Order: sequence, then structure tokens, then C-alpha cells
Amino acid sequence: MTNRTIRAAAVAALLSSVAPAALAQAVSTAPTQGGGISQEQALSLTARLDALERRNQELEAQIAGLKADVGTTAKAVKDQSGNAKTTLANARPTVTSADGQFTASLRGVFQLDGARYDQDEARPLASDFRRGSFGDAAEAERARDLSDGFNFRRARLGIEGKAFGDWNYNLLLDFGGSGTEEAGKINAAYIEYTGLKKVRLRGGAFATTTSLEDATPHPSSLFLERPAVAELVRGLAGGDGRVGLAAITGGERWSAHATVTGNVVGTQTYDEALGFVGRVTFSPLHGENWTTHFGANANIIINPAATGPDVSGLGAAQPVRLRERPENRVDPTRLVDTGSIDADGVTALALEGAWQYRNLMLAGEHFWIDVERRASPLADPDFSGWYVQGAWTLTGQPRRYNPGTGGFDAPKVDKPFNLKSGAWGVWELAARYSTLDLNYGLTGPVASAIRGGEQEIVTLGLNWYPNQVVKFMADFQHVEVDRLSPGGTAFGAGALTPPAGAQVGQDLNIWSIRTQYSF
Repeated sequence: MTNRTIRAAAVAALLSSVAPAALAQAVSTAPTQGGGISQEQALSLTARLDALERRNQELEAQIAGLKADVGTTAKAVKDQSGNAKTTLANARPTVTSADGQFTASLRGVFQLDGARYDQDEARPLASDFRRGSFGDAAEAERARDLSDGFNFRRARLGIEGKAFGDWNYNLLLDFGGSGTEEAGKINAAYIEYTGLKKVRLRGGAFATTTSLEDATPHPSSLFLERPAVAELVRGLAGGDGRVGLAAITGGERWSAHATVTGNVVGTQTYDEALGFVGRVTFSPLHGENWTTHFGANANIIINPAATGPDVSGLGAAQPVRLRERPENRVDPTRLVDTGSIDADGVTALALEGAWQYRNLMLAGEHFWIDVERRASPLADPDFSGWYVQGAWTLTGQPRRYNPGTGGFDAPKVDKPFNLKSGAWGVWELAARYSTLDLNYGLTGPVASAIRGGEQEIVTLGLNWYPNQVVKFMADFQHVEVDRLSPGGTAFGAGALTPPAGAQVGQDLNIWSIRTQYSF
């Protein structure tokens, strides 16, 4: 449009400059007679001038039209861009189109954890039997002297929003890690259709909700980490970056979802794992200042990932391994571990419950885990774990129950920290007891026995929310691990494996802190 305007203006200028010259040329070259021009010549010259004038007027009209078109278009663009809405709620930048059909929000979570492990002084492997994962020489060393220090547990940045009204999207990358930070990896990358009346359909990579504790957003968690049993079950068929297809529904006081899952993004296997995660929750009893929560969940590995090709229909090994850290990830060592079990599948079922009255909340879950061995005469092992936890908000604000997700969010900071006004934000006390039992058949046939260990943890926490985006946490944990060595070369050759029946667990205390910024 601009080029057309320039060209029209150039033609007009050219003609305007040419017209006088043409007239002068016509006058100077016209034959004279008696010192003047003939009537015929005068009429011809007048006609030529009239034609040039009309052409000049046409070009001026075209230029005026082009200017009007450019102005109209510029105004429309300006009006459209001016109607787009940009907000910054709780430090989260969001852009919304004029018609509300499109949104884009930046999301970020940064959590810096620090921990000090208070345990008995390390001694040589031959006399100090404390161990970590089976067959891991590095963890055998680290279990005797867990590493104090800091690491970014989560460093996530992404974008989420909707398009054309009915489509949600989310892309989230994570640079944090357990023990050490990692290169950027996909935490979530999915699209979701919301055009159906009651059901949302989601596909891609995401963390489907596996339990009551998992329904609490991690920036709102009571403690630095989930209970060990909830975290272990979360990794069976769920967890961050898990490829899946989900159907999600709910009502005023209930929620339900079913998700078929595959591998975690970036995990390469011969045949991918096939899993299922399902959960239902409801709140049948509630009042103005109180509520109850009941739920059940299932986390199932239908087909474990294969480690090799299916030769002649015999099938490759499908190992399943259950192990977990002591609810802290500054040091990545696992203190309870079943080792690899060649399995046809794993089923974890759980019941969940919670009660809240004003600024007091109690919650708990119990998990039952069954492993089905593959082509083995050995008995199928089963394991279990449970936890109970509570929170009391010292400043009076209650945790917020979300019936759509069946979980509890952090208290709302109605008076952000401000020294001048004397506001102190929100302060919260929390306590938890958790147990995870990965032992099986210790009193039965030796061949079927699994000495994974039993881990019990008591945790006390203090949380401070100066405002809606900043949070500080301080936790104290007393950890007791009861675990017997199976002997042989379970932990490695030589001194790496203590004698059969030797105690390879330990008691220790962990002091930890977290600084968090989330938007």
C-alpha cells in the first residue's frame, strides 16, 4: 500500500513539473504569424492544457484516496492492538486478545534447597555397613557420608494459555534436579480440548495427578518433598514429563480423571511402558469453615518397558525397581531399594482422606503395592506405605481446598509482609509421619525374599509466605532405616556387600531450607 502511494505521488510530481515545460515548448515551437498565433493553434494548446489539468486532478484524487486507506488501516491496527489486554497478576505476565479467545501467560518456579545431614561419622567399607541402592558403588560411599550443600530443586520456565477459546496449551522446561542441576528437559508439553460440556481431553507430556499429595501444587507443598511412598508410587505410571492421554471431569464437590501413559520424555526403551493412572475424589460433608475429602487412586504399570527385542516370542526382561530417597533431594542417595524385579506388571492402590477446620488441616493416604513377577516360580511380592500430616496456620488463614483437583492449595496471603505497616504475611507450622516398607517374605522362603528395607520419617516444618510469589521453608527430619543385607554380591564385589543379615540401614537427622519464587 505504501509503494502504491509513493508511485502515485511521483507521477503527480512528474506531471506537475512537465506541464509548464510542455506549454513553454509548445509556445516556443508554434509557428508565428504576424507576431502571434492562429486561433486553431490556440484552441489546440488550450485542449492540451485542459487534458493535463484533468489528469493532474485524477492523480490528486488517487493520492487522497490512498492516504485515507492508509489512515483507516493504521487506525484499525492501532485499535486492535490497543484492545489487547496485558496483566501482571502475582508477578505473572499475561496477554489476552481483545475477544478473549487467546491468552498467553509466562510461568516460572525457582526453588533453591540447602541441607545438612547429621549422621554418624563414616568408617571404612569393611566395617561401616551403611548402604544405598543395590549394585551402586557410588551410593555405597555416599550413604556413609551424605553430602551437605545446595542445589536448585526446580528451575522451571514456560508458557501456558488458550487458543480459539476451546484449546489450552502448556510448555514448561525444567533445569533443576535431584542432587545436581540438569540440562533443560521437558516437564510438560501438551494441548487440551475444553469444548465438551463436562470433560476435558488432554494429550502430550504432563504430570497426571497420582494421589492426594500429588494434587497439591509443589509451590504450595507443606514440606520440601512429598512422602516417600507417594513419591515412589508417582513414578510408576505418572511423574513429570510422562507421555499420556487423559480424560478429566468433575463437579462442584467431586473430580475424576483417567490417563493412559507411556514413557517419560527422553527415556528410550525397546517397547515403551504402558500404564494407567486413575483417581476419584469427593467432598460429601462441608460447611462454611470446614470441609472433608475422600478419594481413591490407582497407579498401574500394565506392561513394563522392555530392555531388549522380543526374540522368538520369548520376550525380553521387563525390570521394575522400587526405591526412594529419605524425602530430601540435596543428596540423591536412595536408602531403601528392592533391586530389579522382572515383572509383568505393578498395581498400586490407595485410599485418601483429609479434614479441614478453619486454619487446621489433617490429611493422609495408605498405599498397597503388588508386583506380578514374569515367568517365575517365585511368589509375587507386595509392599506398602502410608503417611499422615497436619498443618496449622499461625496467622489464621486456611489452606484452600480445590474440589476440581481434589487437593489443598497454600493459604492466601491477604496481608503481604511490610515492615512499615506491621504486616507479616502468612506463617504455617506442619508435621508429618511417613513409612515405606519395601521388605517382603523375610520369614518365608529365602529365594522369594526381598530385603528392600523399611524407612520411617518424622518431619517438622515451618513455612513463611511473605507474599503470593515468595516462600521460605525450614524442615527438620528424623529418619530411621531398618534394612538387612541379602549377602552375596548384592551391593558389589568384596567389601561393598556386607554379610547376609547385617544391618545396612541407619538413623540420621536432616536439617533443610528452601527459598522459592514462583509466578
